[in-house]
Amino acid sequence: MTIDKISIMLNQIGRRFNRDWIFRGVDCVFTSGESYAILGPNGSGKSTLLQILNGSLTPSAGTINYFFEGIPVDVEQVFQHLSFAAPYLELIEEFTLEEMIDFHFKFKKYKTGMDKAAVINLLNLPGSMHKLIRYFSSGMKQRVKLALAFCADTPILMLDEPTSNLDTQGVDWYLNLVQQFALNRLTVVCSNQEHEYSFCKHRLSITDYK
Repeated sequence: MTIDKISIMLNQIGRRFNRDWIFRGVDCVFTSGESYAILGPNGSGKSTLLQILNGSLTPSAGTINYFFEGIPVDVEQVFQHLSFAAPYLELIEEFTLEEMIDFHFKFKKYKTGMDKAAVINLLNLPGSMHKLIRYFSSGMKQRVKLALAFCADTPILMLDEPTSNLDTQGVDWYLNLVQQFALNRLTVVCSNQEHEYSFCKHRLSITDYK
């Protein structure tokens, strides 16, 4: 895969809820091949900043610009270039695991060497291919969300509290995914648990922008 050279530029970004500022004055440049952790206690605004980064929320102040190979990209098109996993991102409960994977990869390409069988093997859920997602445990659902995000051939990977609902074995599995599939991507992790973001080279603390 040819990695697109990507940058996301935040200039004095702020977001408020009613009259209260969640954060403001965020200046940061995110570039491909680098890993970033957005840190802060629960309720501090980490997820809000991540949603501004991925284009699903607009800032109340400041500007955000996306560049691919130096060419500006409209925020409406950014979703095509990123994969996202979060506890609040819902799977389609009426789908089987096989149908969920097929549906997801109608919109994203598989990373080189991956296909449906490889994703199911990665999940270690061979007997659950035809099981409805609604009958999966919270930990199994989180594994599916992470596998779909990591295995999609996108230059941007964004993760919010990636080990939510995972046990110790699941955390090790997540860290293995990072080693296999995060290389050369622009990776952003929202977290307040060090094991989730220990690999990130850059740290942004949301409390610095209150």
